[in-house]
Amino acid sequence: MLPRWLTLTLVLLCAHLVHSFSFGGLVSGPFASLVRSTAPLPDLYEASIAELQAGLDAEQFTSVDLVKAYFARIEEVNLNGPALRAVLEMNPSALAEAAKLDQERKISGKRSTLHGIPVLLKDNIATVASEGLNTTAGSFALLGSVVPEDAGVVKRLRAAGAVILGKANLSEWAHFRGNVSSGWSGRGGQSTNAYFPNADPCGSSSGSGIAASIGLVAVALGSETDGSITCPSSNNNLAGIKPTVGLTSRAGVVPISDRQDTVGPLTRSVTDAAIVLSIIAGKDPNDNFTLAQPPIVPDFTKALDKNALRGKRIGVPRRVFLNDSLTGNDPSLGVAFEEALNTIRALGATVVDPADLPSAEDFVTSNNETIVSNTDFKVQINAYLAALLKNPSGVRTLADLIKFDDANPELEEPTDFEDQSRFIECEATTGRNAFYFAALAADHDIGSTRGIDFALKTFKLDALVLPAPGKLTRSIAGVVGYPIVTG
Repeated sequence: MLPRWLTLTLVLLCAHLVHSFSFGGLVSGPFASLVRSTAPLPDLYEASIAELQAGLDAEQFTSVDLVKAYFARIEEVNLNGPALRAVLEMNPSALAEAAKLDQERKISGKRSTLHGIPVLLKDNIATVASEGLNTTAGSFALLGSVVPEDAGVVKRLRAAGAVILGKANLSEWAHFRGNVSSGWSGRGGQSTNAYFPNADPCGSSSGSGIAASIGLVAVALGSETDGSITCPSSNNNLAGIKPTVGLTSRAGVVPISDRQDTVGPLTRSVTDAAIVLSIIAGKDPNDNFTLAQPPIVPDFTKALDKNALRGKRIGVPRRVFLNDSLTGNDPSLGVAFEEALNTIRALGATVVDPADLPSAEDFVTSNNETIVSNTDFKVQINAYLAALLKNPSGVRTLADLIKFDDANPELEEPTDFEDQSRFIECEATTGRNAFYFAALAADHDIGSTRGIDFALKTFKLDALVLPAPGKLTRSIAGVVGYPIVTG
């Protein structure tokens, strides 16, 4: 039996799409003279961490070569060609970092499986300004701001020898500003899915999903409050892990709610996601939620086993969560899901169907998540903004932020992207009062007591399974901080 903090309570499946396209084009832009490499590199579109590491170990190419190649890929498709707008900034220090790590590999060996591997960060994950990257949540209101230190997960990546490649576009403010399309930010514009022209990449970790899906990077980090890793992973044909809240540090991540926020990997395989999670998980004195976990982070790759489903009990919470009229899902998704259940059975698992949640109907009508997250956002974004060492825009509170957006419509409120109604709702909240704590308790009752934990205990389950698309799937886990794996 896995310890409680490690148990995967919700596993999501999405149909795999066929990789059937390629991008071409000349390298252009400010990095063009830096990014050409003649080293014999693997196919970056499909290359795994293990394949990249093997090539580095065999001296077939260097980390500098990798960074140059990824920069070239970004130049080809980010603003040129299909103009996917997945990447906000490329790290001007990345080549120097890679060169140091190449030299270290020669002298003393590698620090970890991520040594010399480039990693793309969602632009709400802080990096020190001296490196040359901004941390803006996609907003001009934070352009040029100076954070006190690297985010906790970035410290772990650097300690493991990873190269920070750049910052990914995202749904601005992690899609918490208002009714604005997924993948749009003031700084980055509208990012789009690579699998179909102008298709929805989902969000809010939109750029992370797009970049990982087409080989602009092997490893991308995203964050999730409610669906922001899960949905882009599904839409972009990736393996994504939304960790249990408190497994990975949120220190230095532009916040929404510490009750639900979490940082996790988006990669092209579950193996790669497990490698990354093993690096970024762990205690952080700057995030109290992480202090409840055991002192030693497990190697999650040791749990990878092709026979892992043999003898396991997987539950299907069918009522409500598979009702297309409530989820908005196309009926064809249900057909694919039933095929996936047959695959799970064929792999040796017992599928308990249905394994319904008593709280399902209450969850559909509940507004408690909104009450909690709106209140938390005002409290926590005010604290984040106040702690910045510098912010040229002068924005130091949520009220300032609302005014900044209205005062700069050409930057932050262009046609079709004007809405900041969620900001306004959050500003109207009055703190963590009795109303807030009642909503928090109701979330726990609906999501855990009469929700996920009820099903796990009553039906003696190892996990629950649902289709990845559809807000209900991810929200029931979100309100209680439970993990999701999609792939």
